[in-house]
Amino acid sequence: MAKRFYRSTTDKKIAGICGALGEYFDIDSNIIRLIALIIAICTVAAPGVVVYMLAWIIFPEGPKAVVDTPR
Repeated sequence: MAKRFYRSTTDKKIAGICGALGEYFDIDSNIIRLIALIIAICTVAAPGVVVYMLAWIIFPEGPKAVVDTPR
């Protein structure tokens, strides 16, 4: 069964793209966020922000996590 890429619903700061990349590649999402920040700074933010916003629009949000509340 192939892995599907969904935006993260549990590990997100803005749209869940970095959290989803971390889940997909089994890497800590904070490392992905740091790499994304470095790329955005080195490219004067425009290309990094555009790619992030396109990913936000293109990739669907993952299934919601079911939270079991105590009774």
